[in-house]
Amino acid sequence: MGVNTLRNLWKKYKEIILYLIFGVATTLVNWVVYTILIWQTGISMTVCNAASWFAAVIFAYITNKLFVFESKSFAPAVLGKEIALFFGARIFSGVLEIFVPTLLVTAGMEQTIFGIEGFVAKAVTSVAVIVINYVFSKLMVFREK
Repeated sequence: MGVNTLRNLWKKYKEIILYLIFGVATTLVNWVVYTILIWQTGISMTVCNAASWFAAVIFAYITNKLFVFESKSFAPAVLGKEIALFFGARIFSGVLEIFVPTLLVTAGMEQTIFGIEGFVAKAVTSVAVIVINYVFSKLMVFREK
């Protein structure tokens, strides 16, 4: 594959590539916070998921705005609208992120891997949430005017 081919692929798929990179990074933020809370606090899986989700959403908004969708405006009205839409969309996917793993564990997907309770259920949910969040961000939050 030549340099020109790689440049063309980058140009064509830059947004998706960056979204996937930052989506993985956001998922890592979510998982790191979740794992630390599960291992260190003794609080419920649902509360750990809620806290890890909130940390991940803050990280995701910043990286999506600046790097993925390159939203250049920092006018208060634009920021307010973006933040409201972003958090609104993420509340929907956040409900999935918080409760679906618990439901999957209750339904029998209760594998603990690497000492992390609900590992498989959380992994399945994470993949679905990445896709849902891209669609919301692309079509609602950072859509081109």
